[in-house]
Amino acid sequence: MYKVDLSPDPKEVAAIEARRNREKERQSRIFNVRTRVMGVDVEALNSQVEERKLREATEQSKEAAYGTNQVQYDLVAQMLEKEQAERTRRLAKKVQEFREQKQQLKNRREFDLWDPEQLQNEFPAHLGDSDPHCGPASLQWFSGEDLYRATCLRMQQEQFRYSLERQLQEQQQAKADEKCADMLSDQLRLAMDMRATQLAKLEESCRVAMMSAMANANKAQAAELAERQCREHQHEQEANLMEIQNQIMSDLLTENPQVAQHPMAPHRVLPYCWKGMTPEQRAAIRKVQEAQCSEKEAQRQAEQALDAKWESQAMRSAQAAMELEEQERELCAEFRRGLGSFNQQLAKEQNAQ
Repeated sequence: MYKVDLSPDPKEVAAIEARRNREKERQSRIFNVRTRVMGVDVEALNSQVEERKLREATEQSKEAAYGTNQVQYDLVAQMLEKEQAERTRRLAKKVQEFREQKQQLKNRREFDLWDPEQLQNEFPAHLGDSDPHCGPASLQWFSGEDLYRATCLRMQQEQFRYSLERQLQEQQQAKADEKCADMLSDQLRLAMDMRATQLAKLEESCRVAMMSAMANANKAQAAELAERQCREHQHEQEANLMEIQNQIMSDLLTENPQVAQHPMAPHRVLPYCWKGMTPEQRAAIRKVQEAQCSEKEAQRQAEQALDAKWESQAMRSAQAAMELEEQERELCAEFRRGLGSFNQQLAKEQNAQ
């Protein structure tokens, strides 16, 4: 695996640094002997209460801003849903009108195939004086005669007028629908703009209020910090003055040796009042040291004499061991010479035999 150096998060680094500074301030406040008191740290508890109140106020302002944004989003969503529903309704209405006007059953091309009245209308009993099934011999109509001309013209005019009026009505209705849709769209857009403006103003007021509250809290905290520092400085000055007075008026700077004597144990001294040993104590210590030196010298001379005695005894032992080894070598040589002469005599006897 390769080591990848990732840049730390600035927020996390800032939080760690803030915690470290608070811990250093707490330690300096606790371990300071001049300002430390037994019991509860009231200043720390008050600062914690102020921080908690500031945090709660910040959270409440954030929640209010979030609630305002949520309301704005809900209103915009409702407006968009209403506009979509209106658009869907108008589209469905237009589709239904188109089906009723343009897609009727009798206008279809295959209507003549499944017309239920096809057989009835194919050969009617009597269509009128202009029946094509009736010829000149039927005496129903004569050549060049048009009995329904006026009726046909009137019907054509009525049909033309009806179609024209219908087209005009459709155009007017389309224009009215378009105008109404534009007006609704303009009203919706205007309402959304007004609502967005109101929400922006509300958000700006919330932000200004939150910033003012934060600024006031910071000012109060800065004032409290300055006041606490002033009190600490004054307390430190008073403690320094009191310490100087105690040093001047107490027996700490005197040369009286009785001041350092422990009241409960005479053989012990008080470390913070002890000014050193007296001349008698130093003389007694020097006397004891001289006695120890003389005793050490006598012990060293005795050890040297004992070492010399051990060395002489070791030399005598080594010399005796060397003499014994020489005697042993002489005896071995003599034994070897006797054994050799004995072996020669024995060999001569064997040869003679």
